[in-house]
Amino acid sequence: MHLFPAIDLRNGKCVRLHQGDYSQETVYGADPVAQAVAFAEAGAGWVHVVDLDAARTGVPSNRAVIEAIVDAVDIPVQTGGGVRDATAADSLFSAGVERVVIGTAALSDPDFVRTLARDHRVAVGLDAMSGEVATDGWLVGSGRNVLDVARSFADAGVDAFVVTDISRDGTLEGPDIIGLRDVVEATPVDVIASGGVGVLDDLRALRALTVAGRQLAGVIAGKAIYEGRFTVEDGVAVLGGRA
Repeated sequence: MHLFPAIDLRNGKCVRLHQGDYSQETVYGADPVAQAVAFAEAGAGWVHVVDLDAARTGVPSNRAVIEAIVDAVDIPVQTGGGVRDATAADSLFSAGVERVVIGTAALSDPDFVRTLARDHRVAVGLDAMSGEVATDGWLVGSGRNVLDVARSFADAGVDAFVVTDISRDGTLEGPDIIGLRDVVEATPVDVIASGGVGVLDDLRALRALTVAGRQLAGVIAGKAIYEGRFTVEDGVAVLGGRA
């Protein structure tokens, strides 16, 4: 299992939101590129980058920062936030992003995801509140259930689902083990967990989640790393079964 340390971008800075609330923002650094380099040097296999401004507005205002991160690290970068058309996706792939996460557009234009997945590595972002997938920077309810959306993309050729429990995101209160197990059970596609990770025991619980011999493909962690609950090195060791 991979640890995906997260860099959430807003106004060019490295931030975290509490439960997706843009009014509850904590700034953790003014140099996201240096942060990405530190994650890579600590042994992370991926970096997960989210353009929070683009997620809300659709305008890729942090694109230059994402390009700089890609250029600065020698590990793959997974990026999401505001990728709502082929132009936005293609610009990220051209910049060297390994995998693009599509959330809002996956609900509004599923054929766009299917077409893009033919030639590129694509993940579908399933950001949920009480089981309902949210869109537009987590601000709008879609009226669709997480499991139904996951099943609808099971044969689309996507790389993974990034499953986020919005109510837990940024809280450090632990991940939604039951909800994640349901998604793993519902689809053969890889599942990456996001939201609520606060301590190493949360990572151990996610590592132990197994459905018919299948595990999660990875775990995204942000606030717990920034606030010193555990290091990237320790997280990588736990998910690799070495701690």
